[in-house]
Amino acid sequence: MKADSETLDTFPKLLMQHARVRPERPAIREKDLGIWQTWTWGGFADEVRALAAALAALGLKRGEHFALVGDNRPRFYATMAAGQCLGAIPVPLYQDAVAAEMTFPIQNAGIAIAFAEDQEQVDKLLEIAPQCPSLTRIIYDDPRGLRHYAKDKLVAYDDLLAQGRERLKVDPSLVDREIAKGSGADAAAMFFTSGTTGVPKGVVHTHASLIEPSRTAAELERLDEQDVILAYLPPAWIGQNIFSVAQAYVTGYCIGCPESAETVMSDMREIGPTYYFAPPRVLENLLTQVSIRMEDASRVKRWLYRYFMGVASRVGGAILDGKPVSAIDRLRYAIGDLVVYGPLRNVLGMSRVTVGYTAGEAIGPDLFKFYRSIGINLKQLYGSTETAVFVCIQPDGQVKPDTVGPAVPGVELKFTPQRELVVRSPGLFREYYKNPQATAEVKDREGWFHTGDAGYFDSDGHVKIIDRVKDVGALADATLFAPKYLENKLKFFPYIKEAVCFGDRRDKVCAFINIDMEAVGNWAEKRNMPYSGYVDLATRDEVYALVRECVEKVNADLAQEAEIANSQIHRFLVLHKELDPDDEELTRTRKVRRGFIGEKYAPLVAALYDGSQSVHIEAQVRYEDGRTGKISADLRIADAKTFPPAAARRAA
Repeated sequence: MKADSETLDTFPKLLMQHARVRPERPAIREKDLGIWQTWTWGGFADEVRALAAALAALGLKRGEHFALVGDNRPRFYATMAAGQCLGAIPVPLYQDAVAAEMTFPIQNAGIAIAFAEDQEQVDKLLEIAPQCPSLTRIIYDDPRGLRHYAKDKLVAYDDLLAQGRERLKVDPSLVDREIAKGSGADAAAMFFTSGTTGVPKGVVHTHASLIEPSRTAAELERLDEQDVILAYLPPAWIGQNIFSVAQAYVTGYCIGCPESAETVMSDMREIGPTYYFAPPRVLENLLTQVSIRMEDASRVKRWLYRYFMGVASRVGGAILDGKPVSAIDRLRYAIGDLVVYGPLRNVLGMSRVTVGYTAGEAIGPDLFKFYRSIGINLKQLYGSTETAVFVCIQPDGQVKPDTVGPAVPGVELKFTPQRELVVRSPGLFREYYKNPQATAEVKDREGWFHTGDAGYFDSDGHVKIIDRVKDVGALADATLFAPKYLENKLKFFPYIKEAVCFGDRRDKVCAFINIDMEAVGNWAEKRNMPYSGYVDLATRDEVYALVRECVEKVNADLAQEAEIANSQIHRFLVLHKELDPDDEELTRTRKVRRGFIGEKYAPLVAALYDGSQSVHIEAQVRYEDGRTGKISADLRIADAKTFPPAAARRAA
């Protein structure tokens, strides 16, 4: 592919090249009704060409936007590629977003044609259609439940495909002519930011800005057509697009689409990905499930697990990095691999993974070490929607738990005096769509993108990110306050699902805690502790004691870190509900909207700092079907033990 990098400068050109060079190789596998179905590169390209011809007949033109909403499915990707063949620009939307959240992107981009996977997504688009007069056609894939719908806006995917094939019989070169018009400088896709701090922005990427970083990273990790990846994260997120579109088109490897969100782990075991990505929250959830299973295991199995995980913690990372380890430790680790690590990798679906990434937010060092210790080559990378993901990657043999690695080849990095990381890269986005002011605020005249992340270079030239610049603050005594760093340390514990820390310009740090219902529920059941639901469980004395133990262990660790030792958590409360994107408390990528939460629950924050022992809360919640309701609860506020700096003893 290197020799053709100049001529194969768009996704459609890369796709048609794969169809010529490896027509029988698997491009996409989808599990449907329990059976894996395979689309070859040749078959996939043929379907894309037919769809492109039909979309041209529908009126989709070069430079226009079209929306896609649904899970990772071959037809989702085929529709995306078909539009790109015509020079149109796909705008993937989050499939779990409520209808109102889709209004702004569709209005902003003037979208006329949208692809919807099923009845649920069609309903959302029809609901907002009166506010989106530009939307005239909705292409649907799954017809179940749509029989009696008015057909003035709806077009069946199968009908569209048949029309396109007929049109190609009349004009076989129609799509090829359109593909030839494309260039690497053309807009390839637009991704809307999560809107953590305001209205979402449309991030415009060109074919070049997506393809070049993907090719560089693929060469760095030696990826090729033999590799397999599982596409299970939202396709509206640029990371999923990089791994399941850009790098697949660059290398020719196979994309696996799971049957559903509930079957991801079993589907992983069946398809055996060699290349893997997971944000920290997914890795936390997997470890929580492992911890729950071990609690249910026999005494012998629990002893074996604890013993060999101790061995892995001590030497597993060094063995993975090829560093010197004594013969006896290698023997212990080899035995552990037979009885613990190998079976554990298989349960996690990672037996064949040769390289795995985590990114999106900082990962707890202990969580990171756990995966590497059992032989999974998990590495951290750093990037964003605006930088096409690949800014920093940890090279093999240089993996650290507290950095994101050095710059990827071709990327320039530096820090401003305010500790903000700025980036210049071939993967830099073109602009925020229809928002020149926002573009100018983050992209200066010299081409540097201001990431908004605070950090520094360590002694080896690796980047260390500590928090968002806007979130980094100081306590009243001038101690550095990095809330995300504290929250990530809390979330390492399987019983804590989410945390929100407060403390900027205050005399101490306090926190909101979300318990993990599955882990704490399992813990409660083993102690014969009855409970009626989340609110009941979250207010139990025993659960508060469990959470306090986790908080105090974090405080003991923080006391050893001189710069932030005074950022220990003094008081906390367990929230009455889980933080939820539908309630605007989290973004669709599950990032905490700390400012919004602080305002929404201002009485709770005030109670943490005024010495109150409890506080009453009434809050509105949104259910999955769109209805709203109110819940009320009396929340206890608990104190946590803190430790003298650099003199902490392990919490009991």
